[in-house]
Amino acid sequence: MKRPLASCLKNELTEFLRYKRALGFRYERPEGTVRNFDRYVRRVHPASVRRLDWRGLIGDWLARSPGRKSRSVVMDLQLVRQFCLFRRRRDPGAFVPDRQWARPDEEAPFLPHFFSGAEIRTLLQHIAHRPGSSFQRHGHRLLLLLLYCTGLRFGEAARLRLSDLDLRRRLLWVRESKGRSRLVPFGNDLAQEFRRYLRARGDAQPLEREALLVSFQGKAYSTPLISHTVRQWLRRTGLKAQAGRVGPRPYDLRHSFAVERLRRWYRGGTEVLGRLPWLSVYMGHAGILGTETYLHSTPELMALSARRFEVRFRHLRPRR
Repeated sequence: MKRPLASCLKNELTEFLRYKRALGFRYERPEGTVRNFDRYVRRVHPASVRRLDWRGLIGDWLARSPGRKSRSVVMDLQLVRQFCLFRRRRDPGAFVPDRQWARPDEEAPFLPHFFSGAEIRTLLQHIAHRPGSSFQRHGHRLLLLLLYCTGLRFGEAARLRLSDLDLRRRLLWVRESKGRSRLVPFGNDLAQEFRRYLRARGDAQPLEREALLVSFQGKAYSTPLISHTVRQWLRRTGLKAQAGRVGPRPYDLRHSFAVERLRRWYRGGTEVLGRLPWLSVYMGHAGILGTETYLHSTPELMALSARRFEVRFRHLRPRR
């Protein structure tokens, strides 16, 4: 059970969290930032303080750890701005920091890794030869294929229940993710993987709300556990260094899904621009702007795009 907030802002921060969840947001990761802010306020301002220097308080909190990535500071600022805007609902004169207090780097050094088919097969072979029961190997195989073939967020995969799987219609019901729920269709090949996994699992009378994916300990996955599990696979297959943050990240599976979808559309001659809203809804984004983060150019995509341009406009060349 989580400890209650303890700073002089505890009541307002608790109401803020309650308000966000009433809107349909799970607000699990942001709650950690809220608790960090609460601990900081408790440390620098005793409960007896009646009037806070909000400008100095927020500025010092954002600068609490020198050397932090600018992106992390921006995310903290976004959350504390939302809290200040929440306070302004009752107090029109409440202080709200400007968005320009923290700016992201003009050039982000991060470039996602796009897993090739050969790399995914390497990971599957590693899983197949890992020690453990047939159920454990089927579970790990399904976890990897589910993330790669559907692009689900780790938290979405961890929260799936047996009742969320419809094998007859080949659908997954993803509940309350980023404030919305959606249906995620999948192909017959992934449906076969689900069937093998369920046979190996051997549940005679599965509970309605029982977790769909369970770890080797028989417990439901959590977001950190999925990330840790995939990271270990990457390290043990040599796709990622044994230490440090260099190399492919577990979350690059979601980036790879989006790029692979684009590649297949280009190869199939599909009008990609008209399909982007489909991809946005499938990935659980509120709009195309959220999907743009995952749309990256690769040499193959550039070549396919150039080939399509050449074929379409070849007839416009002037005759000699």
